[in-house]
Amino acid sequence: MKRLPIPDDVTGEEIDKSVRQELMSLPKTLAEDVARNLVMVAKLLDDEPEQAYQYARVALRLASRVAAVREAAGFASYGVGKYSEALAEFRAARRMTGNSDLWPVMADCERGMGRPERALAMAGEPEVQKLDRAGQVEMRMVAAGARRDMGQADAAVVTLQSPELASHSIQPWTARLRYAYADALLAVGREDEAREWFAKALEADQGGTTDASDRLAELDGVEFVDALDPEQEADEALKPVAEPKAEEVEEAEVEEAQADEEPEDAEDEVEELQSDEEPETVASEDGEPEDAEDEVVEPEPEAADDEVQGDDVEDPAEGAEPAAEERSEERAGRPEKDGDES
Repeated sequence: MKRLPIPDDVTGEEIDKSVRQELMSLPKTLAEDVARNLVMVAKLLDDEPEQAYQYARVALRLASRVAAVREAAGFASYGVGKYSEALAEFRAARRMTGNSDLWPVMADCERGMGRPERALAMAGEPEVQKLDRAGQVEMRMVAAGARRDMGQADAAVVTLQSPELASHSIQPWTARLRYAYADALLAVGREDEAREWFAKALEADQGGTTDASDRLAELDGVEFVDALDPEQEADEALKPVAEPKAEEVEEAEVEEAQADEEPEDAEDEVEELQSDEEPETVASEDGEPEDAEDEVVEPEPEAADDEVQGDDVEDPAEGAEPAAEERSEERAGRPEKDGDES
């Protein structure tokens, strides 16, 4: 027999005392194995019904003569839509215990199998009178569902009208009853009343057993989008991109033109500032620009002295030679003195 993995922290002691009492008829080791599988069924039934169904089948193979095991197997089958299996398990559990607690869910299995008339017939059986108040409310909701399955929507609304619906006290079944009534009202076109009762269902739904908030949002035209839903993202990606309107295009072009002009103005301002700070340039003989500062060159002291002497003052040596020549010429033209002949 194939066993499914069970966490070590699941001991089997977590189950109800009445169920443990039933398992005492089994050998100790077997009772522990069955109990641990039943704990896994209870843990997974709401969120992972397929896994819960597998653990229920293991427990059923281990202890098929225990009523609690047959009931757990029935709910696990009901959770995955195996209504024929579920009805068989519920009937077996009822035979073993003799009580009628499972009567409403058995009637709902008849609905699931496409036999609403049988479910409606079960609502009129004497077993219903043996149910507690919660069981009778459940049976009323199943009967209303059967009416709707048979196309009797107005009769479904009437079926749900009861003292329990009018009561202001909050019971475990209050939210589900109000939700069923709101849904029935919506089916007959009484939308305003349906919205009112969805709001009442949400008020009583402390455990979040219904989606009354979503139904209210739907009636108000509010749509919720899951950001982490890959299918939603894929749908959004496949949607065609809407072309912009002519006015939007013109506004975008104007903004773009303004954005292009602003940098040019900034560049002009920078150039003006630079032109004010930079010195003027002049062209040199070879055509290359030179800075105006480079054009003005102060002469060195020694060069200045030489320049002044060369222009304004005659060289004494140069002036002496012409003077000597003039004197020699004068002497040559004069007659020699008498005293000089010898």
